[in-house]
Amino acid sequence: MPFLGVGVGLRPVHQEEILRRAEAGTLRIGWLELLTENYLVPGGRPRRVARQLRELLPVAFHGVSLSIGSTDPLDGAYLRELRALADELEPSWISDHLCWTSVDGVHLHDLLPLPRTRKVVRHVADRVDRVQQVLGRRIALENVSAYLEFADDEMPEWEFLVRVAEAADCLLVLDVNNVFVSAANQGFDPGRYLDAIPPSRIAEIHLAGPDRAGPLLIDTHDRPVRDEVWDLFARVIRRTGPRSTLVEWDDSIPPYDRLEAEALRAGEILDAAGSERAPGAGGGLARPPAGRPPWPQPAG
Repeated sequence: MPFLGVGVGLRPVHQEEILRRAEAGTLRIGWLELLTENYLVPGGRPRRVARQLRELLPVAFHGVSLSIGSTDPLDGAYLRELRALADELEPSWISDHLCWTSVDGVHLHDLLPLPRTRKVVRHVADRVDRVQQVLGRRIALENVSAYLEFADDEMPEWEFLVRVAEAADCLLVLDVNNVFVSAANQGFDPGRYLDAIPPSRIAEIHLAGPDRAGPLLIDTHDRPVRDEVWDLFARVIRRTGPRSTLVEWDDSIPPYDRLEAEALRAGEILDAAGSERAPGAGGGLARPPAGRPPWPQPAG
């Protein structure tokens, strides 16, 4: 996968500022993540803005509707629309979540965890294979935050995540904040989880800030990244080398400069890790290394 540096999720409140800075050459991030479902309808302002920005910097798609773990049939219309969008904007990768979001045709609008069993691994891997056939490319799946465990679980979450990726031959979005949240809620060691993920499977890393609700941490994406998550991120990068990284901020969204400050802090950690592994390998704050193509070029 290409190394794009640090990106941010494109939110409507920041669109004009990001476009202005990108056109002026003053944007200090390397790429943008588009929430897939916001751009599936042809025409209209969202698609137009996405095309404008795609001319200026790389984008990746991140969806919430694939419901890869559900027993409902895969949504063929959704996959065809996603394929058309990908053919138009040529994202660096497409990702969604290792979860289920629908049952019996009812969409629950939440990212619900799966029982961690060998049977579920085979079920998800088969569905990922069919999705990748339709899209004509590999996808990446993200670990979700969890607030409980199933009585039928046969393995820890990190083993389940890796088994799915290997059985499906797909990639992973490693959400370090989600690991931290799940570890705090379930009482496992987040370092053990992160150390178990093969670097070759990691397409992207996510960072965000959770909130506390009584004894639980909740994956709210509405505040700065916590210090513990920064430390875990640095631990991952020291082991894997620089990976494309995204800062998520989806509620109580701050001014763009505040979001960019989080991205630049992530870039400094990428630089530091790159310097430890090989001189000059970090790439310069939130942007990808000079001289490397920031995203795949179309054939011909």
